[in-house]
Amino acid sequence: MLLPRQLSLTQSPQPASRVAFAGRALGLPLLLALGASTVLMAGGVDQWLADQLFHLQGGQWAAKDAWWASHLVHKGGRNLSFFAAALVILGLIRGSMDARWKPLQRPLAYLLLSVALSTGIVALLKSWTHMDCPWDLQRYGGLRPFIGLFEQRPVLLGHAACFPAGHAGSGYAWIALYFFMLQVRPQWRWPALVIPLAIGAVFGITQQLRGAHFLSHDLWSLAISWLVAVLLYAWMFAPSPSPARIRAPASSVAGEGA
Repeated sequence: MLLPRQLSLTQSPQPASRVAFAGRALGLPLLLALGASTVLMAGGVDQWLADQLFHLQGGQWAAKDAWWASHLVHKGGRNLSFFAAALVILGLIRGSMDARWKPLQRPLAYLLLSVALSTGIVALLKSWTHMDCPWDLQRYGGLRPFIGLFEQRPVLLGHAACFPAGHAGSGYAWIALYFFMLQVRPQWRWPALVIPLAIGAVFGITQQLRGAHFLSHDLWSLAISWLVAVLLYAWMFAPSPSPARIRAPASSVAGEGA
């Protein structure tokens, strides 16, 4: 098995370097997320996109109870995320018993904590924001009027928990793999970013086809996942040097521990 000899980036960074790293990693993505969210939510693009999906399915959410959407992607995807988390936990247990895995403990702890925090924050916000799913709205054959994020929700409408998107968030939470790979195998960092983004997008699009979420719901889940991953990495590890500097020590130990 390929294990790093020494994770030199696990030194605790100075506060100023943490702030600088977080600022670089968060600035543009969050600005883009806020801009896109404004267009989607305030500009009515959320409803326009949902309208198209609704009409393409014959004026109903035909995918809502479809096996491929509700069982394969929704339930199966949730189980996949649980399974991945279980593998990380097993890795942590192995690291406590096997000296060869010891260098992976801190990166694995980061990965598990980032995923747990991201999904937990999304779940908490869902219970606070009280926004309805599209399938509950009168516009799409439901019983409730649309209430915006910052509008006062009438008590008579009862509880709602559809914002941000929990299922898409269970995929996007794994973008912490990018930072995990920066510590372990930096040459794999881009696949480690693209794969969770693709999985989160599949989860999100499927839920939109089912009428469970608007696009902005998925966007906020992605933004939260990135925010948590960056801030936790800045706290637990020193800001990463350039890939050229970090690749050499990782590749120099290829084959150790096999």
